Amino acid sequence: MIIGTTKELKNHEYRVGLTPDNVSAYVHFGHTVYVEKGAGKGAGFEDEAYLKAGAKILKTAKEVYDKCEMIVKVKELEEEEFDLIKENTILYTYLHLASNKKFADVLLKKNIKSIAFETIKDEFGNLPCLRPMSQIAGRLSIQEGAKYIEKEYGGRGILLGGVPGVERGKIVILGGGIAGTYAAKAAVGIDAQVTLLEINANRLAYLEDIFGASVTTLYSNKENLEKALREADLVIGSVLVPGGKTPKIIKKEHLKIMKKGAVIVDIAIDQGGCCETSRVTVHDNPIFVKEGIVHYCVGNMPGAVPFTSTLALANTTIKYGLRIANMGLEEALKADSNFAYGLNTYNGKVTNANVARALNKKYVPVLEAISK
Repeated sequence: MIIGTTKELKNHEYRVGLTPDNVSAYVHFGHTVYVEKGAGKGAGFEDEAYLKAGAKILKTAKEVYDKCEMIVKVKELEEEEFDLIKENTILYTYLHLASNKKFADVLLKKNIKSIAFETIKDEFGNLPCLRPMSQIAGRLSIQEGAKYIEKEYGGRGILLGGVPGVERGKIVILGGGIAGTYAAKAAVGIDAQVTLLEINANRLAYLEDIFGASVTTLYSNKENLEKALREADLVIGSVLVPGGKTPKIIKKEHLKIMKKGAVIVDIAIDQGGCCETSRVTVHDNPIFVKEGIVHYCVGNMPGAVPFTSTLALANTTIKYGLRIANMGLEEALKADSNFAYGLNTYNGKVTNANVARALNKKYVPVLEAISK
């Protein structure tokens, strides 16, 4: 198979879809790999490393798109890339189609065979290609929240870890998945008071076992949510519906009961966000203030630490990428029903139920779509 990766165009996105080690793996199995000139530089990978691994360097993204059967990226395509991707290409990347109908329509119109990192499952029902970025985003959420609660940025001007004789800051985490768990780890690490809300009773029991008395776990209902929001200095929104739109847990009216200068970090913004007042922001303009509450809603948080993020992501995505290249997409999908959850569009059809529901499109099961 002919495989390629291009430079990411999203604002301050320095990650890259393939590392030199990934290239070596594909080349080992007889595949051809093209890399756009400078694609890996922001993550610390020079063109020479790709050449040494067996890749061929092309000057422009258009050349890569023209030559390749499968494009491996990190983020969804930007509008200037819509015309570059040719029909029937395999696109293997984070897609987040539930909150990006324009992009979804391009994929459907061009019969793109798109596989979303964020919806691939493993045999345990986990999301292996989303996990490393959720871990990073969870840790970063506390780091960024601690920064933007400073007075200079409109925050309350408190130190979340406190000092002797002064009450520690209160961090509320909505959602106890991977991102929420790693946010809790980071929050405990800075000695903040931490409350975590979750609707899954089994998950709450698991988190209670992990954190003990260092984290207060609460079942997520209206009363507990409102009480937690009233007391919060920093709120981390880490709710996830794989492939689907994130439910709006924090309503606009909730901002009025929160402390002025409190901060909301909406990790779920890629899927629409879990706060009604959230909107996507970028790394060089990451916050806005609404009703006195600081909102941090950067859509590619792990892009701030591209070396760590690229390696963590590449370590998980290469396994499935090699399956596609070695077996062919259709055979790889037939061989593993969990991997098949990753297919979002195929020949003009939406093949993931949550994505179809979010886009108000007809859902076509994977095996039905690929058999026609």
